[in-house]
Order: sequence, then C-alpha cells, then structure tokens
Amino acid sequence: MALFDIFRRRDPIRDIRELANFIDENSAFLVQKAIYEYSRARAGHYSKVLFAEPEFHQAVELSRWRAYPLGLAMVAEVVEGVLRPHSGADRRREFDALVAIVLSVFDRYPVPDSLDEPLWRELRIDLGRRLQLIGLHPPKRAIDIPEPFAKLYFDLMPIHEKLRGRDYPTTYNYLKVTLCNIHDELTRRMDAVAVAALLGARANSEQTGVE
Repeated sequence: MALFDIFRRRDPIRDIRELANFIDENSAFLVQKAIYEYSRARAGHYSKVLFAEPEFHQAVELSRWRAYPLGLAMVAEVVEGVLRPHSGADRRREFDALVAIVLSVFDRYPVPDSLDEPLWRELRIDLGRRLQLIGLHPPKRAIDIPEPFAKLYFDLMPIHEKLRGRDYPTTYNYLKVTLCNIHDELTRRMDAVAVAALLGARANSEQTGVE
C-alpha cells in the first residue's frame, strides 16, 4: 500500500497508469494517516511504547488493510465526479472501465498477512458493490463523499471502543477535509479530457486491466 509514495514529486496525470497510481497512493494516505495519528493521540505519552508492541502492530495492520477498500471507494468517487462532465455518449461503459481500474489497484496486493483469503475476497466484493453505487446518483461534492463511510472507518480504529470517547466527529471531519484536498490536487494534476477519452477507448475495447 503506497502510503509514503504520496510525498514524491507529483507528476501530471495523463494516462490510465498515472490515474491508477493516484488512486492507490491517495487511498492509502487517506485511511492510514488517521489510523496512525489517532492511535498516537489516544496513547499520548505512551505512544512509543504502544507502537513497539507486536500485538498493537498487528492491530494496526488489520485496521489499515480493512480500511483500504473504503479509501479506494472514496477516492474513486472523487475521480468519477471530476471525470463525469467529460464523459462521452456511453458514460456507463466508461464508468465500468473506471471501476475495473480501481479493482485492478486492489488486485495489486496479495492477501495481507493480517487477513485471511476469505476476508480479503469479501472486501473485494464489497468494494465492487460500493463502486457500482457511485454510478447510480449524481456526482457528490468531495466534502459529502465520506458520509456513508465515516462510521465504518472509525469503527476500524485499532483502539478499544471504550477508549475512543467522542472522537467520531473529528475523524469524520478529517475525511471530509482530506478528500477536499485530494479533489483539489486531482483537478490540478489531471488532464480530465485526455483521461476521459482513454476511458472511452478502453470501454470500446476488450482490455480491462491497467496497462
């Protein structure tokens, strides 16, 4: 999962591979940053001790990999909203091409050590379902995208629920602000007309993987 790739120099997004990398990097950043920062904040002065514990490290790994598909779905919805005004006549098939790209990003990763294969497969199926729902409604503002995901994400935090306190609104606001930033970066970097045209070409071919 490409968390630290987010700090590399940001190149323009003009093709499918660059778009897939953007989705991967920002999905990882979106879900992992809050997991680490929230855990440190709740642990306070004991954060170094907590993060050195093997059991807690395993809990963090479980949280971040279970949250990754939620990040993919949220970032994909940002991407779809930016691309939709540039879609061609066959918008549905172009959307299906975007869904295939997002699923191919998920498929970059083997089953994580912290999960078993049935759960990883179930998470992929759930991601596919969430992606299909994006195409059933008008584009949302980036700030509104986290609403159906925020509680699911918060419940994955590697902190016992009795110790979480009233932190859900803070996590929800983090998702909203970060997705707005991702949207702004995407609109700056992506040649939406070119990428939409490539999705259209992909929709008209038999190719569905990231080339």
